[in-house]
Amino acid sequence: VVVIPLLKKNNQTGLDANSLNNYRPVSNLPFLSKVLEKVVLHQLRGHLLANNLSETFQSAYRAHHSTETALLDVTNCLLGSADEGRVSILTLLDLSAAFDTLDHSILLTRLHDMFGISGKAFEWFSSYLSDRFQSVSVNGRVSSQKKLHYGVPQGSVLGPILFTLYTQPLSDIISQRKCNHHKFADDTQLH
Repeated sequence: VVVIPLLKKNNQTGLDANSLNNYRPVSNLPFLSKVLEKVVLHQLRGHLLANNLSETFQSAYRAHHSTETALLDVTNCLLGSADEGRVSILTLLDLSAAFDTLDHSILLTRLHDMFGISGKAFEWFSSYLSDRFQSVSVNGRVSSQKKLHYGVPQGSVLGPILFTLYTQPLSDIISQRKCNHHKFADDTQLH
């Protein structure tokens, strides 16, 4: 996979084009790869729905769960607490380069143990994540390839749902602490 760094926002926002922190790595994925990923995504979503494995407090990357539903849920909880005379604290967690943090072996273990992915489907995910190489292209020059042990390709179809499945145990940890929460993409709101 060839990664092309793109400026996060256009230059009208005043981002310094010389600062590497202002760039987002975007993978140049083949069309056929994206089509195959869409087929797998459809089957994976069907499996999650049929087995009631979707996370309740995750908005984004799910039908009928948007920014609006996340905002309404958090606002409703905070206003309900205020109506009952309770004090609330809202803590916002945001992972930097979140999709780059996924450990492939941990993700595969979770797919198998938590979500019941086995057999040929598990073999496909294992193949999808293993032996991935990446190089970076800047101004027509391409770096040498490096093997990836972490992350999913930026711009992939499966990346977002794999991230949410990878981070799903976070909800269990938060709930055990008797804390309300809502997740949107790679952001988590604790309240």
